[in-house]
Amino acid sequence: MAKPKKVKALAAAGVMQSRDKVIDAVSKIGDAMRERSRIEAAMNDELAQIKTLFEKQALPHNDLIAQLSTGVQGWCEAHRDELTQGGKTKTAALPTGEVKWRTTPPSVSIKGVEAVLQLLREKKLLTLIRTKEEINKEAILADTKAVVGIAGITISQKEEFVIEPFNVELNQVAA
Repeated sequence: MAKPKKVKALAAAGVMQSRDKVIDAVSKIGDAMRERSRIEAAMNDELAQIKTLFEKQALPHNDLIAQLSTGVQGWCEAHRDELTQGGKTKTAALPTGEVKWRTTPPSVSIKGVEAVLQLLREKKLLTLIRTKEEINKEAILADTKAVVGIAGITISQKEEFVIEPFNVELNQVAA
């Protein structure tokens, strides 16, 4: 099951006046969080049912769109020269809409990145290899004294106050 939820807030001056009131408040927070989870689950259940209902209603329309689109594309491809004025345009206006031929931007896909990098190095095509330079934040946290006084570097830390009500999960029992 999901990890128990917590309420986080920046640490603040206390408002409660006794330990008993704090214990009671944490219990009420747990109750409210569980109730909110039940409401959220019910909402998601209803949304799933509504989505399924509308997807079923849309299914015949999806099939019709796919079937008609295939027929339109077939006819347009056969009459492309006529529709594009011999290739002068990429759009053809029809009384009920337009048909368009569009070329997507070129894209690069790489399989076997390490092998391709090695081949590019061997062929001295180093301009095709990107070297990314970035600040190592983990190293800064490990040696904070080294960056004291360097403009643009700020190391911050805050204290959070966390309320984590106890939650006992039910074990699944075989029926």
